[in-house]
Amino acid sequence: MTDARLRRGRGSLGVSFFVQGVTFALLVTRIPGIQDRYGISDALLPAFLAAVPILAGVASVTTEKVVARVGAAVVLRWAQPVVLLALLGVGAGTELWEAAVALGLFGLAVGALDASMNMLGVNLQRAYGRSIMLGFHASYSLGGIVGASLAWVGAHWHLSLFVSYLPVVVVLLPAALVGSRWYGAGEHRTVKGEAGESRGSGVAFALLLPLCLVMTFAYIGDSTVSNWSAKYLQDVLGSSEEVATVPYNAYMVTTLLGRAVGDLGVRRLGAVAVVRCGAVLAALGFAVVAVAPGAWVGIAGFTVLGFGLSVIVPQTFAAAGRLFPGASDAAVARLNVFNYVGFLIGSPLVGALGDALSYRGAMLVPMVLVLVTVVYATSFGSREARYGGGHERPRTVDVG
Repeated sequence: MTDARLRRGRGSLGVSFFVQGVTFALLVTRIPGIQDRYGISDALLPAFLAAVPILAGVASVTTEKVVARVGAAVVLRWAQPVVLLALLGVGAGTELWEAAVALGLFGLAVGALDASMNMLGVNLQRAYGRSIMLGFHASYSLGGIVGASLAWVGAHWHLSLFVSYLPVVVVLLPAALVGSRWYGAGEHRTVKGEAGESRGSGVAFALLLPLCLVMTFAYIGDSTVSNWSAKYLQDVLGSSEEVATVPYNAYMVTTLLGRAVGDLGVRRLGAVAVVRCGAVLAALGFAVVAVAPGAWVGIAGFTVLGFGLSVIVPQTFAAAGRLFPGASDAAVARLNVFNYVGFLIGSPLVGALGDALSYRGAMLVPMVLVLVTVVYATSFGSREARYGGGHERPRTVDVG
């Protein structure tokens, strides 16, 4: 595989991560607007929020089998347009059942998209022979900033959801389709005798379990920000709807900054040290949010959170690829399910605790869980592991 083809594959996959960041941010930062448009009660909202990760988890499991037949590039090529059209559907409906259908389609497509994107990212990283996974997730964060900013504009100008979403879909859908022609540049092909030759037969759950727990805890934290930060600022800290879109944007800015320098940190310090530092910072951010006296201190807490959580998820996917080099697609697909387990647990858990006790107290739960990541950090590799020093498998294993 030529370096030029690898670069094209890396660039096109970065665009895909960016598009997904925009799309997801436009959905989650307008949750209050979606709730108002469809008349979804506070009691019913957690059920709607939970349905998306449940369906995404089902789709992720199915994607492992589909990818074994057609490849991750094909799955990603068709999943991303469906996600964009489902977002547009959320903005176009007026009846509750229409919201349910659109969000259900969004969840199914996102599961396939997330799994296939990260499969390709892990395989491209192996082909490069150095840490680049955080860079892909930095593209996602950049997309999240753009999406959250567009959501702010929509809320500020009181635009309908459909009017806010339509220009974005019109621009991003063709861009995603054009870029998809290079997705397969880093796609893994199993070599005879390599571990996990039968696609998943080499994935030992006992080895994968610590990473599954880390993924779950990280996404409990992330889902707390994406699903509850806007409502937390409005209902607990007394902000306006306009200001309530700021925490997610600030979170995505620091997530971008953390991921932009994260690959360099991993190459120099190793994944274990980087993940441990991230977990401690994330816990500190949740503590600040829980005791914040006003909106801007709360925003500061979510900002610190972004630095902390930014490195954990990309490194978890990368660690799965290193553990199972011959069955990385299967490992990533199974690990990706725990992304949605975290969302499934985190969103209803924070909502239930917030209603029963207080939303301030609810913020302490993800704080404690993300600290547990410190214990499992050794699953990310030995202290001596460095990229470019024999840590990755030779490029000859990966053929285009």
